[in-house]
Amino acid sequence: MQPRRRRLVGARRELVVTVVLLAVVVALVLTGLGVGEIPLSPAQVVAAAFGHGDAIADFVIGQLRGPRVFGAVFVGAALGVAGAIVQSVVRNPIASPDVIGVTSGASAAGITAIVLFGASGGVLFGTVLVGAVVVSLAIAALSWQRGITGNRVVLVGIGVAAICLAVTGWMLTSGTVTQAGTALLWLSGSLNAVDRNLVVVLAVAFVVLMVLALLQSPRLTVLALGDEVASALGLRPDRAKVLLLLTAVCLTAGAVATAGPVSFVALMAAPIARRIVGGGRVALGPAAAVGAAITLASDLVAQFAIPGTALPVGVVTGVVGAPYLLWLLARGR
Repeated sequence: MQPRRRRLVGARRELVVTVVLLAVVVALVLTGLGVGEIPLSPAQVVAAAFGHGDAIADFVIGQLRGPRVFGAVFVGAALGVAGAIVQSVVRNPIASPDVIGVTSGASAAGITAIVLFGASGGVLFGTVLVGAVVVSLAIAALSWQRGITGNRVVLVGIGVAAICLAVTGWMLTSGTVTQAGTALLWLSGSLNAVDRNLVVVLAVAFVVLMVLALLQSPRLTVLALGDEVASALGLRPDRAKVLLLLTAVCLTAGAVATAGPVSFVALMAAPIARRIVGGGRVALGPAAAVGAAITLASDLVAQFAIPGTALPVGVVTGVVGAPYLLWLLARGR
């Protein structure tokens, strides 16, 4: 098959997979909006979404379930795209924001803001973003050796993550019982009290950053060939990596600021999307859809697996993601 035809077939397959995955996400959204103590049919959910529902449906969807469900969509999608970018740039299947320390840095900044200043909403969002960027710059500086290489980034990131976890523990022991309780709930990756306005901010940020990521996706394909080949093709590898990783860091920070560190979604979404699409494609769109589907499904399990108990979504993703990480480590060289 000619290269051009192969690219067209791959692009068509990626588009079809993205549409199918989006249909799965829509089905999970309708399920999340409809199930609960006040059950709503899909017709009631759709009517309320277009402003034609009754007062009860409008209240349940607009105030109770809507922020949580759509928060899960954009948190999962942001983490899925961030994981796809990081793994492609570093060329390592375990180099997700969770593993290399970006999430830990964002969490440490968020916990510090919560405990010391009682931060929430936009202030928390900004603090988490700054913390994620600072930690990412530290990781890049410490791992730099004639460029950004995969194994060094992972190893340095694990060390930086350990430092950030120590800062998080220190903040938890320094705060009051109330502050510690709030911080622990946020640290577990919870959608239980997602702020409606913050979801809107995350949605806008995700759309902007997703467009930037898609515009840069050809560079990801070139970088997958190796730095020497990328340079020969006229690309400046280090500059491209920095821009791509900065996009991933901002996506991760937005997700963490909204729901706390929802673990392992970034690790799992991209490999699943690449395996479904095939052809060695980066598959940013499918990765976003897979991340959203994982987070939505995990949140449904977290809400209803144990009657009368709503678990943080991060507990469920951790239960699924930790064995997956161990499997990757066991089968890797």
